[in-house]
Amino acid sequence: MDSMNTIVAKNIKRLREEKKLSMEELAKLSGVSKSMLAQIERGDGNPTLSTLWKISNGMKVPFDALTVRPKSPYEIVKTSEVQPLLEDDGKVKNYSLFPDNENRRFAVYYLELDEGSYWESEPHLKGTTEFITVFSGKIEIHADSQRFMVEKGESIRFRADTVHSYKNTGNETAILHMILFNP
Repeated sequence: MDSMNTIVAKNIKRLREEKKLSMEELAKLSGVSKSMLAQIERGDGNPTLSTLWKISNGMKVPFDALTVRPKSPYEIVKTSEVQPLLEDDGKVKNYSLFPDNENRRFAVYYLELDEGSYWESEPHLKGTTEFITVFSGKIEIHADSQRFMVEKGESIRFRADTVHSYKNTGNETAILHMILFNP
């Protein structure tokens, strides 16, 4: 199985070429430097989630279009074999389990947030909704100028087309599943 960096590299290059965008044009649209884009497309970079969101928003494609794996009629995903995307110096690990690679309009993620970790997400495409279930720990979510405390055994739904953030406020690793619904 290709590493996540290789998958992201191939997808960004393919999407950029399909949209007939030069590296320079994509840099202007995304706010990510041309040199960083080139590094990512070669598979040499280790882009953060924030950088990938800027690229997906710049190309006006769902985030999952950057992380989609090759198609198969069935798929068993072993989290241990998925390279996570990292934030907050590796304290936030986001595993793309089922990206929206077949225009299903949803994607499934598994996240681990170490104690004290924090991640602020760029706005997703207009109309996107997040559905989160916490399986361990406790997180604080800020979304649409609201603050929510979500603990083990609880779920939340919120609009994700504005800046939103996640903070582990507990004293253990928070584990959650996230479903992104793309309209």
